[in-house]
Amino acid sequence: MPDTVLMPDQSLQASLTQEGYVFVHADATRRALDPFGSLDDWQTFAGSWNDLELDEHMADGGRYRRRRHAVFAAVLDGAVAREPHQPHYQGLDYNPLNGGIARWFAPIAPAIGDSRSLGTILAFCHTLFGRLAPAAKRWKVEVHQFRIEARPGAEGLPTPEGMHRDGVDYVLVLLVNRSNIVSGTTAIHAADGRELGRFTLTQPLDAALVDDSRVSHGVTPVQALDPSAPAYRDVLVVTFKSSATQ
Repeated sequence: MPDTVLMPDQSLQASLTQEGYVFVHADATRRALDPFGSLDDWQTFAGSWNDLELDEHMADGGRYRRRRHAVFAAVLDGAVAREPHQPHYQGLDYNPLNGGIARWFAPIAPAIGDSRSLGTILAFCHTLFGRLAPAAKRWKVEVHQFRIEARPGAEGLPTPEGMHRDGVDYVLVLLVNRSNIVSGTTAIHAADGRELGRFTLTQPLDAALVDDSRVSHGVTPVQALDPSAPAYRDVLVVTFKSSATQ
């Protein structure tokens, strides 16, 4: 993580340090990302959510979630490189619905994994999270593309496991698109169950940043506004887990 890279908004670091989470409106997210690269291929990047595959691992039998997944490694000198495709694993303590097994998801397409938009987002996360955990020498980075669909008579569940932690160090949840839905409100809870805050991601680049070791998060179900039209919530989730905690 080069010392010459400055955080464009120190309040993000301060908020995460003090509160364990921060909600960021799209305009502030764009300003925060700007020093780390370009989003000039955002349209293509966001369009790739139309090519996600059905999540076949839903223990509740749900058919409302589509996703792709990739793993990267981030090292101290600032490099972030994609790793060979591998499964996503969460213990049952963190995901009582779908945890306890190695879940293989369709890989993120190479062109999307190499996109300027994703590279900018990962560089921003690496710098921010690295400032919060300066002792971390290497990070395991997991990137998830999610589409949650709401169908007539059936709501979509962004977090079917309920209020939870991911078992990592830090999490970015970034809205890519939402169409024809209501709700989908992100709530943050303290370890004792107290609600600390809630925020609905409504505009592309609205974001939530979470210190996963300190707080839990969950998202309310989404419902279709017009049952005759497609209804969905597209998000990018990026998790950072330091080698010291693996």
